[in-house]
Amino acid sequence: MSAQPPHVVERRSDVRNIAIIAHVDHGKTTLVDALLKQGGAFHSKQVIEDCAMDSNDQERERGITILAKNCAVQFGDIRMNIVDTPGHADFGGEVERVLRMADGALVLVDAFEGCLPQTRFVLRKAIQTGLKLILVVNKIDKTNCEPEVITDKIFDLMVELGAEDWQLDFPVVFGSGRMGFMEMTLDEGRKRLISGDGTLKPLFDLIVAEIPGPPVKPNDPLQLQVANLDHNDFVGRMGIGRIFAGSLKAGQSVCVISGPDGIPRKGKVLQLQRFSGMGRQEITEAKAGDIVIVTGLEQVSISDTICEPELPLPLPPIPIDEPTIKMTFGVNTSPITGMEGKPLQSRDLKNRLIREAQRNVAMRWAETEAPDVFEVSGRGVLHLSVLIESMRRENSELQIGAPRVIYKEDENGNRTEPIELAVVDVPDVHSSKVMNLMLQRRAEVRVMEAKGNYQHLEFSIPSRGLLGLRNAMLSATQGEAILNTMFLEYGPYRGDIEKRVNGAIISQCTGEVIAFALFNLQDRGKFFVDVGEPLYEGQVVGENAKDTDMVVNLTKEKKLTNVRSSGADEAIRITPPHKHSLEEALEYIKIDELVEVTPKSIRLRKVWLTENERKRFGKG
Repeated sequence: MSAQPPHVVERRSDVRNIAIIAHVDHGKTTLVDALLKQGGAFHSKQVIEDCAMDSNDQERERGITILAKNCAVQFGDIRMNIVDTPGHADFGGEVERVLRMADGALVLVDAFEGCLPQTRFVLRKAIQTGLKLILVVNKIDKTNCEPEVITDKIFDLMVELGAEDWQLDFPVVFGSGRMGFMEMTLDEGRKRLISGDGTLKPLFDLIVAEIPGPPVKPNDPLQLQVANLDHNDFVGRMGIGRIFAGSLKAGQSVCVISGPDGIPRKGKVLQLQRFSGMGRQEITEAKAGDIVIVTGLEQVSISDTICEPELPLPLPPIPIDEPTIKMTFGVNTSPITGMEGKPLQSRDLKNRLIREAQRNVAMRWAETEAPDVFEVSGRGVLHLSVLIESMRRENSELQIGAPRVIYKEDENGNRTEPIELAVVDVPDVHSSKVMNLMLQRRAEVRVMEAKGNYQHLEFSIPSRGLLGLRNAMLSATQGEAILNTMFLEYGPYRGDIEKRVNGAIISQCTGEVIAFALFNLQDRGKFFVDVGEPLYEGQVVGENAKDTDMVVNLTKEKKLTNVRSSGADEAIRITPPHKHSLEEALEYIKIDELVEVTPKSIRLRKVWLTENERKRFGKG
């Protein structure tokens, strides 16, 4: 057995609390599905969806985990509480707080893709939290994969990240979560690929042997730290967290404290539940080391400590990395507001942001000088676009300003900005295009190495340089570049970056798009609207081929006369419009533009709708 962390106290032998951490799409949720199935969480005739833990609609559509979730399986006499964490750095706030509930982690790495930026991100968080680690080399069934080199790469990365000696002595398993097997050696894993009869028992055994049970302080006063929240229409708010000391019973009187200087708030636990498979079961008592759900405490928030009223001893608050991107959320003021959804009033928008901030701890919001506009900060464009998409699916309309990075100052008063690690894998023939794109955006090369017919490139790049980069790179490389990013640090300001060279094509009046007008203007640029779509004055309907804004009339119809033409009218052929996704639209707009979001449409518009206003207040 590997060395255990220092300062180990008495530990429970009947519980293991583990997190599963990895880069996006390396198979975390698929492995959790297999653990649940083989751990008996589902009965034999139950039909199971793939990625059962990805219960959120956006998670299923995007194919990524956004919200950290809990489940539990029984392996013999041992109860395993499992936390499935997001792999994308934009959802790092979810990772940071749920790792506090675990004593160990499975580090999942794709045998083909190897160690990618989010692997580095989540691994650093696990090391900082002091977790015991098990390396799971997944997807060894992929063609051309190199599982034999993964162990050394993870070891080198952990050394670089400052892991302790006992963390560097990590065991390794090889297998395939999709095929439902893991083995202690690569040779055995390859044999299972051929025979197809393996199980996850070697992984279960390894978790029991290597991951320490939770420390037990049975005689200490109660300390339960809330790491997640849930809501139920019948019982209201529910706090999810781990008991670090003492015990808790259903019906017990407690107090809730927010931070070391918080004022204790008295309350009573009405119900006590624990996770069982994908569901929950009610219990009467829980002890130190258990992960539980408590109801009846309406004011409880993430990072709060639930204590005994006579001995309120708060735990240190969960540290969360600061936001790096901010944008404005405002009430929709377009001329066609209310046609496709429910326009949010300023008080509705404010209440929605308050509710989100209680659960989404990495998000911040603040009021601005305008009563109907709020400034919202987050870990990245994807982080905030998930919130916008959720509001959109609630049938709400709102308008969003261009993303801006959050600058800071160093001790000498110099401006600093967020710097990110960008990793690009691209075919050799396109590598020079990628280099040009990155260098234009103030990137600095860190690593350049050949991988077969591919180039593996690593850059440090300002967060500003990433806005709109993904689409530009896919266009330049014919869709063959793979880009992954991760926040590195705040570094010296690197100078101006030109965001978008091309000007906008702006609608001159309100109405509907007419085919005749659109056809005659097609050679002037790229359009975002189609025939028959509603328009309003000041809407951005396309991208000009030149670097200046151009105002056009797309509602102009063909003039009818009684003069017969000498030949047949020319057939009108309309080029299909370019439709932006929400993230594309947010990264595309300039500072004098907004994204109008409704349940049915994503439109671009100018902040000032009329031409006179733009000349007077903004860019003409």
